[in-house]
Amino acid sequence: MTSIAVCPGSFDPVTLGHLDIISRGAKVFDKVIVAVLNNRNKQPLFTVEERIELLRQTTADLPNVEVDHFNGLLIDYVKQKNASAIIKGLRAVSDFEYELQMASINRKLDEEVETFFMMTNNNYSYLSSSIVKEIAKYQAPVSDLVPEIVEGALRKKFAFSNE
Repeated sequence: MTSIAVCPGSFDPVTLGHLDIISRGAKVFDKVIVAVLNNRNKQPLFTVEERIELLRQTTADLPNVEVDHFNGLLIDYVKQKNASAIIKGLRAVSDFEYELQMASINRKLDEEVETFFMMTNNNYSYLSSSIVKEIAKYQAPVSDLVPEIVEGALRKKFAFSNE
């Protein structure tokens, strides 16, 4: 039986921390679906389509990783994809409290789906997409926070907004 896991997130933009969790998940599961959430509570910098493309380019070297998107409840998407697991990266205790709540409600909605928490590499424990966007907005270097292609996309976005 093939083990399929979904790694959900807004990925606005994808960071080296995200890629660390995705690549480590790809070593554990036969297939990892990176699912971009269109979160209506956030004002994204990148469109869903742009985020999907950046993720496809940055995970191209991982043959068992697929990139997709979803709206609605994560658990419904997981069932639709016949996945049995959700992968979540944790940076700090504050992440754990929120993610535990999400895992618990997902478990209540479907007992067959397990949530796997992966501790973020210490090199990325401070890293978030919000921090990356804030730094890039002021033209500060982000090359050690995101892949090169993402850095270029950030520079383009903020070059247009600063004119």
